[in-house]
Amino acid sequence: MASLFKKKTVDDIIKEQTKELRGTQRQIARDRAALEKQEKQMEIEIKKMAKSGNREACKILAKQLVQLRKQKNRTYAVSSKVTSMSTQTKVMNSQMKMAGAMSSTAKTMQAVNKKMDPQKTLQTMQDFQKENMKMGMTEDMINDTLDEIFEESGDEEESQDIVNQVLDEIGIEISGKMVRAPAAGKSLLTASPKRKTQISDDEIERQLRALGVD
Repeated sequence: MASLFKKKTVDDIIKEQTKELRGTQRQIARDRAALEKQEKQMEIEIKKMAKSGNREACKILAKQLVQLRKQKNRTYAVSSKVTSMSTQTKVMNSQMKMAGAMSSTAKTMQAVNKKMDPQKTLQTMQDFQKENMKMGMTEDMINDTLDEIFEESGDEEESQDIVNQVLDEIGIEISGKMVRAPAAGKSLLTASPKRKTQISDDEIERQLRALGVD
């Protein structure tokens, strides 16, 4: 019962109008189909009258055929007008919705502008930018300090000293001889066969493992 007394909205009115226009289009299409059927029948009758030699009947039927075709062409014009009306209705509805949305947006923007203090917002943005810069500078300082700590730790040098000590103990000289060309390395090994035979490979590996060098 409540729906019977409910006030129709613009959308409801447009839906009803669109439904009526679609019904009108279907009726126009049916009328055009009926006229086309009559047109074909009349053309057949005219041909029959022409074959029988009845010229008067041919003239009468020809005039009727002309009127029928004019009426059929008028259905195309009416159909085009109905389509145009439907399109205009949809465009107007879209424009009304857009106007409503713009009105709501304008009210929201007015409410926000009333509550928002431009000076306070600007100060907040400036404070954020300043604190962000401070954070970046602090991070850079921490990274620089960590780099200095690791550089001054001397772990790498200490490890290298241990390796050099082990190699010295087992009779391998580091100063320039290990980085020479392969031919020089080969001549070094052949030149000191006694040193090579004195300490085995297993002994070298054992001492390296004892010092924690892989």
